[in-house]
Amino acid sequence: MQRRTFLNHAALLSGATLLPAHRILAHTLFAAGEMHPLRRNIGYYTERGGTIGYLLTAEHMVVVDTQFPEQAGNLLTELREMNEGRIDLLINTHHHHDHTGGNIAFKGLVNMHVAHENARANQERVAHEGNELANQLLPASTFSDEFRHRIGDETLTLRYWGPAHTDGDAVTHFEEANVVHMGDLVFNRRFPYIDKSAGASVENWALVLEKAFLTFDNDTIFIFGHAGEGHPVTGTRADLKAMQNYLEQLLTYVQSAVRAGQTLDELKAATTGIPGAPEWQGNGVVRSLDAAWMELTEGK
Repeated sequence: MQRRTFLNHAALLSGATLLPAHRILAHTLFAAGEMHPLRRNIGYYTERGGTIGYLLTAEHMVVVDTQFPEQAGNLLTELREMNEGRIDLLINTHHHHDHTGGNIAFKGLVNMHVAHENARANQERVAHEGNELANQLLPASTFSDEFRHRIGDETLTLRYWGPAHTDGDAVTHFEEANVVHMGDLVFNRRFPYIDKSAGASVENWALVLEKAFLTFDNDTIFIFGHAGEGHPVTGTRADLKAMQNYLEQLLTYVQSAVRAGQTLDELKAATTGIPGAPEWQGNGVVRSLDAAWMELTEGK
């Protein structure tokens, strides 16, 4: 296990600050997303792409995922309302472009940038294949099992529990606030993307969610990477169980089709949802079927 601990000691500042006119104008013109405070200076930002988590005080800043360059710039405008300093820590939960595309907006602004070792490798590989390396900001630090970092009066712990949505998904826990960013380990009531090209495992994904359910408690607030229409990008342990159930029901459903001698095309034509998990909806059920079929028939 690779484990890193850093201690930073600084008092937190609170209270409102009057903003100069040019800052107010910049906020009005350029900030397009929404900041959603949760508790103890932790919140989330939504605009386009995977949900961003943040820690924001007058002295410290942490950002979890970055969406795309334009959206990351809008987030920075929001953060600068309180703190014009450097970002203490930038975290990527995994490598997908809607979570890392905005990294480049933070170039030269970050003290530390971390992700799971597989996430960095995946990001570099995909960028190389697409001839996009020049537009990437790759994590400078990686971890294998667990990473710990102290910022002000908050402790962050990143954990990796094996392949799931990809083979590099980090769970980020703000311990004192008891807020957890799940990345794309939870698609709340929305058919998930299961990235077999990056080592995803439907079976182990369900086990990862069980591990998260047992590790955290009923007071934990969870931030999710994505949600279906009309559903929030935050939730509770019950939502982890619901996502786990979807994945388990998906495997059961596809396994039954395989044993019955159905072809994948026949299964796709007959499927609009997954029995046992009717609340999961959207346009991506075929992707789930493809991934589960590959896992069950090809062992991949």
